[in-house]
Amino acid sequence: TMIVVNSVMAGFGTEMRSRIQGILSDVIILTRSYRIKGNIHLLPGARVTDFLVDSKDFLALTDVEVWELGGRQVLVAPFVNVSRDQIEIVTPEAN
Repeated sequence: TMIVVNSVMAGFGTEMRSRIQGILSDVIILTRSYRIKGNIHLLPGARVTDFLVDSKDFLALTDVEVWELGGRQVLVAPFVNVSRDQIEIVTPEAN
């Protein structure tokens, strides 16, 4: 019985990872001082615009790289909140 449970749970984990990957959207955010590259997590069927409209004071990003506009990388982090007040442009990253 334990082998069956472990097998089912392993399959569930694989399915959840693929669902989560399916709702990640790579974005570039520009502020006055920084270019921020990261992922936002969208609900199935949602657009980046929907995410922005529904966000409160901060946007949550994962797998983040922050660059000064001059080109120097200043931060790599698994998670960052970006203040909406500082955002000038948000665009999907061209892959």
